[in-house]
Amino acid sequence: MPERARLSADAKDALARSVPADPGVRAALRAGLRYYGAQAHDGGFVFRTRRPAVARLARTLFEEPGRAAAVRRGHDVRLYRATTFEIDLGGDATAPPPKPKRRAERRAELRAAFLCAGSVAAPQHGYHLEFVLADAERAERVAALIRSEGIEPGRMLRKARRVVYLKSLDAIVTVLGAIGASGAVLHLEDVRAVKETKNRIHRLVNTDAANVVRAAAAAAAQREAIAYLADAYGLRNLTPALREAAQLRLAHPDETLAELGRRASPPVGKATINGRIAALVRLVKRLRGGREDLEVSSA
Repeated sequence: MPERARLSADAKDALARSVPADPGVRAALRAGLRYYGAQAHDGGFVFRTRRPAVARLARTLFEEPGRAAAVRRGHDVRLYRATTFEIDLGGDATAPPPKPKRRAERRAELRAAFLCAGSVAAPQHGYHLEFVLADAERAERVAALIRSEGIEPGRMLRKARRVVYLKSLDAIVTVLGAIGASGAVLHLEDVRAVKETKNRIHRLVNTDAANVVRAAAAAAAQREAIAYLADAYGLRNLTPALREAAQLRLAHPDETLAELGRRASPPVGKATINGRIAALVRLVKRLRGGREDLEVSSA
C-alpha cells in the first residue's frame, strides 16, 4: 500500500474504533456517515467504504430496533475492482442532515466526512489534507465545518468533483486533532521534528563550511602579506611579539587564530594574536602605499 494511502487508512481505522457515548454526538456521526458516504445503487442508496473498520462503525450506528444493518462485499470497478463494503440505506440519503449546533457534534460530522471522503498525504510528498465531495453542497458544508475550527480551507474542482483541502501543517494538525485522529497528528509532528532537526544540521554544516572558506582565504592573505613584509622590511626588525606572530602564521598556514595564540610563548588569546597580525598587515599597507586591503580577522 502506498505511504499516502497507509497514513489515511491508519487514521481512519483508529477513528472508526471510537464510538461516541454522547447521544447527540453519536447522532451527528451517524448522520454524517449517511450523508457523505451515500452512493446510488440499483435505484436506491448504499453506504460504501473500502475500510472494514469504517463499515463496522457504520453498521453499529445504522442499526435500529427491529432493523439490522447488514454489510455485504462489493467491488469498485473504478479502482481495479477493489473490495468495498456496502450497507443499504433506507429513505432519501441525499437529504442533508440538520446542521449540528454543539462543537462536539460539528466535529463528529467532520469526522464522518473524513471517514467517507478524506485523505491525508504522507509528509514526504508535502503536507496535504483533502476531502473529495460529490457536489458543491457537500463541499460547502465541509468547508463551513473547517472554518468553525478557525481555518479557511482551499477549494478546487477536480474531474467534476469538489475538493476542499489544506496544505498548512498547522491547519492539518488542528483539523485532525479536532476529529480525534491523534495517531496521525503524532506521526505528522514526529516528521516535522525530524525535518526541522535535519534543516538545523544542514544550516550549521553550511555555516561551518562557509567559515572554513573565509578563514582559509584570510589566512592566505595574511601569509602573502607577511612574506612581502619579510622581503621588504625584514622580520628581524619587528618587535618580538610581532615577529613571533609572523613566524607562527608562516609556520602554520592552516591553523586558526585561536590555535596560533595557543602556540605563542606565553600563550595568548585569539583577540591578542588577531591584533598582532592586524598590526603586521597595517605595516604592509604602509609599505605598499595603502594599495591593498587585506582581510585579517576572519581566520
